[in-house]
Amino acid sequence: MNPAALKTNVDALKPGGLIIADTGEFSKRNLDKAKYDASPLEDGSLSKWDVLAFDISAMTVEAVKPFELGNKDALRCKNMWTLGLALWMFDRDREPIAQWLRDKFKKNPVLADANIAALNAGHAYGETAELSGPLKKLHLDPTPTQPGLYRTITGAEAVSLGLVAGAKLAGLPMFFGGYPITPASAILHNLVRMKEFGVTTFQAEDEIAAICSAIGASYAGQLGVTSSSGPGLALKTEAMGLAVMTELPLVIVNSQRGGPSTGLPTKTEQSDLYQAVYGRNGDTPLPVVAARSPSDAFECAIEACRIAVQYMTPVILLTDGYIGNAAEPWKVPDPSGFEPFPIKFLESKNGDDQLLPYKRDERGVRPWIKPGTPGLMHRIGGIEKAIDTGDLDYSPSVHQTQTDARKAKVDGVANGIPPQDVCLGNEGGKLAVVGWGSTFGPIHQAVRRARAKGHDVSHIHVRHVWPLPGNLGDLLKSYEKVLVPEMNTGQFKTVLRDQFLVDAKPFNKVSGQPFTIAELESAIEAQLD
Repeated sequence: MNPAALKTNVDALKPGGLIIADTGEFSKRNLDKAKYDASPLEDGSLSKWDVLAFDISAMTVEAVKPFELGNKDALRCKNMWTLGLALWMFDRDREPIAQWLRDKFKKNPVLADANIAALNAGHAYGETAELSGPLKKLHLDPTPTQPGLYRTITGAEAVSLGLVAGAKLAGLPMFFGGYPITPASAILHNLVRMKEFGVTTFQAEDEIAAICSAIGASYAGQLGVTSSSGPGLALKTEAMGLAVMTELPLVIVNSQRGGPSTGLPTKTEQSDLYQAVYGRNGDTPLPVVAARSPSDAFECAIEACRIAVQYMTPVILLTDGYIGNAAEPWKVPDPSGFEPFPIKFLESKNGDDQLLPYKRDERGVRPWIKPGTPGLMHRIGGIEKAIDTGDLDYSPSVHQTQTDARKAKVDGVANGIPPQDVCLGNEGGKLAVVGWGSTFGPIHQAVRRARAKGHDVSHIHVRHVWPLPGNLGDLLKSYEKVLVPEMNTGQFKTVLRDQFLVDAKPFNKVSGQPFTIAELESAIEAQLD
């Protein structure tokens, strides 16, 4: 649409790709602002791409002239003009877009009609203009899908629905304590509209109050949930330690963004892995689950709820700005396909005529006791606890025993998760590309392309980041090489090296943007040379 946009985005286009340029915006002033010495539409610098250049601005203004919008508002319709042309190119129906515009601008029907007119004008231009060169009409068949009910879902929406579903499967009401922060705020916005599902939302005065309110809700017998991004998680750290010490269920959603400090609030990154796995004072283990896509975030949210209530522990669910804001088609699942994990609160004394609030079962899990249960009055807190009774105890042997017990409980989560599978390729071979989180898409496509060339490459994607699946070490050791692409400086690579003594090689990107398939193809080729 202008020289600056061309300069910013052109390198992402494959050679032979098509550039449609609005010549009406390639004025000397705009070229100077984008630091072009000459127009790239005329100097041959775009020779490796196909270029179609025409005055979209002028044609848009002409198309919406009957609506008397004024030049500034008229030019805002040129996205719709260009979309109309694209719909003609790909032989797609305009009516769903037109209906969306009517819904969006239902309070201002003139704007709706103007944008629809621009949409139709762009489509008509494709139909009637005698364009020489690369503009051709293409027909793309729908992507094959399994039968079922589909909807478009963002990662933030999927997390919200998954949390509600997880609470329902546990048979619990849900309390969400949050504080606005980019890109996590959408979860709070979504849950506010779900009161009919037993959801209570609370916008606290700060991050610390938000997580502490959720811990209080868990103490009271609800499923406590909070969310934030990296800077907010830093503020919540002490309270996370309190949840570990009190051994209360808590789900903490971290929608990661570029860091450190304020960093890149609207850009994506995977740089909070160390913070999630290690980032608290003392030995404070807790499980960590990572979603790989918007739709996968639904199941990951349910899994985080399950682990939290079954093991009486806080759990961190990692997403990121890319997952949270991206959208994809989601097959609405059959609720009967999810196995409930109902919770049983302790309702009578579990000792010899006494209550033992920290008496552990065979998995090392203490009972959950609702305040107000007759005869079960007890207290909890952040100071170390005596074995079984939960009384304050500073003795060295007790601290050793309880620290070991809390670690063993979290380590035991690995016994209740599926073994690690291979997403694409073989178990064992020359190269495994190991990812976690939102790198799934580009890794999967890069490995698919490498395998199409005959390369012995496999893709492994880890959902349970901590504790890791029990078979993962042996699986990684069955490959000659292990490559770990991630949007940080190599955090998961270090975790894998530490846990399994495998010579995992990093491939890192911290630009605030996701990996491209081409970048990963090159990294795979380099490992195979």
